[in-house]
Amino acid sequence: MTTLGIWQKSSFSGSGDGNNCLELTATFKALYLRESDAPATILTTTRAPLAHLLAGIQADTVSGPTPAP
Repeated sequence: MTTLGIWQKSSFSGSGDGNNCLELTATFKALYLRESDAPATILTTTRAPLAHLLAGIQADTVSGPTPAP
């Protein structure tokens, strides 16, 4: 297993340990995201897909999930 570094808290979360927030850490090959109130659940991605998602959010072109048939 890869040893993860120090988790960094989102600047939009405010101060204090009691705030729910998004935390991020990275290795050379991957980015890891977790919710502060559920730290055992970790989302793993790479820079390109995350950059694509963030660009879509900024451009307001990201829609919700498509319902199953």
